[in-house]
Amino acid sequence: MTHPIRVLLGATAIAAVLAAGAPAALAQSSGKTLKFIPQADLRILDPIFTTAYITRNHGYMVYDTLLAVDAQFNIKPQMADSWTVSADKLTYTFTLRDGLKFHDGQAVRPADVIASIKRWGARDVIGQTLIERTASMEAIDAKSFKIVLKQTFALTLEALAKPSSNTPFIMPERIANTSPNEQIKDATGSGPFKFVANEWVPGNKVVYVKNTDYVPRKEPPSWASGGKVAKVDRVEWLYIPDTATAAAAIDKGEVDWWEQVPVDLVPLLNKNKDIKVENIDPLGSLGIIRFNHTLPPFDNVKMRQALLHVVDQNDYMLAIAGDAKNGKVCASYFTCGTPMASDVDTQIILGKRDMDKAKALIREAGYKGEKIIILSATDQPIVHAQGLLTAELLRKLGLNVELAASDWGTLITRRSSKETLDKGGWSIFHTWWVGPDLASPAQNAALRGNGGAAWFGWPTDPEMEKMRGAWFDAPDIEAQKKIAADMQKRAYQTVPYIPTAQFILPTAFRKNIEGIIVAPVAFLWNIEKK
Repeated sequence: MTHPIRVLLGATAIAAVLAAGAPAALAQSSGKTLKFIPQADLRILDPIFTTAYITRNHGYMVYDTLLAVDAQFNIKPQMADSWTVSADKLTYTFTLRDGLKFHDGQAVRPADVIASIKRWGARDVIGQTLIERTASMEAIDAKSFKIVLKQTFALTLEALAKPSSNTPFIMPERIANTSPNEQIKDATGSGPFKFVANEWVPGNKVVYVKNTDYVPRKEPPSWASGGKVAKVDRVEWLYIPDTATAAAAIDKGEVDWWEQVPVDLVPLLNKNKDIKVENIDPLGSLGIIRFNHTLPPFDNVKMRQALLHVVDQNDYMLAIAGDAKNGKVCASYFTCGTPMASDVDTQIILGKRDMDKAKALIREAGYKGEKIIILSATDQPIVHAQGLLTAELLRKLGLNVELAASDWGTLITRRSSKETLDKGGWSIFHTWWVGPDLASPAQNAALRGNGGAAWFGWPTDPEMEKMRGAWFDAPDIEAQKKIAADMQKRAYQTVPYIPTAQFILPTAFRKNIEGIIVAPVAFLWNIEKK
């Protein structure tokens, strides 16, 4: 039988590669500062409110999780000490491990975990399903609680161990009781680092310091599991939007690690014998064009279908990855190279570009010159390259296009707006997902059709939701593959988004940095600075 977390994450293709990334031995804090160039500016502190990876990465700095996934795709206890599952698979009982404290000194209680799971479950793609199937969550005593399901859900543990957006981080109850539709402002967690609020300068710097009260697990780190040992006393995230400036900073040793290196700068950094340029996420990432399904003109399916006939994935792949060594076409709605990937109807996007067909669909849609606002982020080469391509395509189709350029922090704030265009709304934005986040119907947030509760863009598609529910209840992986293929066929009809390419994102670090964990997420514990 296929391991459920392998299906959930679609990670079978990278097991051998990850096994090579054995963690370094645990070590004491060096008292040094790690200087890190993150992928974007941190504007939103709430990793439940947004799926943005910059906020997810911030979450891993300050929060911990009940369970976690290791590099062999096993579910491991993290804040949990142990758990049991009843014979009827309806009751999951968890016991918290000793020594858990929030940054304000308060002990972590079952009430904190329950409130956090409920808030996460209101927004996350698989969390929503878990909550729908839950009858109750209640504390048993000071360290134990139970989740009682009203119907079995085979991915309960996998959901609670989800490694990427949205990650079920545990917060104090007083914070977790915040509406899931309202951003939290207090970053009090129980993780290995503390957020230094008075040193946070949006657009410039984020500072974290070692949480001296944190008690790491004794197991070696592996993905998000195991001992999260802070081996430096201070971490500074230095936001440098100009890539040439960022390259110069790491080249001169002014920073230690640059999370995402534009491919055109890799040759330059490779010339420095003190820098390593590597890919630490072998499965890669996938770009997408996301539509606002609630506003004209893309509330009309024919307008969305029109773009299928003009998007050339080779163009997007080259714009993002530079050459075919760093990317490939991937027209599957589930990550290529994973169990649920399919070639059903992919000829629609992989075939020859058909401008006439696209223009005919636009006429059938009754397009009347409505403005189309494409959100783009100039400090995110992945996003901006896609935005420029899409804007040019739409102009060639005779559409009224405005490219709204900003930084990534502004984009991820604006994309949450459901207002009309004249009040700050939008028509299209581009982003990317790491491979595991699109590997199955359980993970693919962009494929959901649950209206106002869906991911930004808010498509409504009851048929897609029905198929997704059937996928969870499928008896085996072959049945799941069949349903996933049907979901892809539906997606090519309704076009919730358009996949643009699959690519890798190089990272660069100085050679005096050791202990980087090979994973789809940039984890900053276990890092030593020699």
